Amino acid sequence: MNEKELKKQLKKQLKKVADYPASKADGVDEEFSRELADQDDLEAQARANAADERQKE
Repeated sequence: MNEKELKKQLKKQLKKVADYPASKADGVDEEFSRELADQDDLEAQARANAADERQKE
């Protein structure tokens, strides 16, 4: 995967994170506040979600 494709995938994942409902729980006991999240937090969450999706494939 080249850098352009990675950036496109990251943007897609960031949008999914931004649209993710705060009330949806996944069983992980971890507090996350979208209001307190900075760009690094959102990128880390997007990378984690992308890794989870790759694991499912």
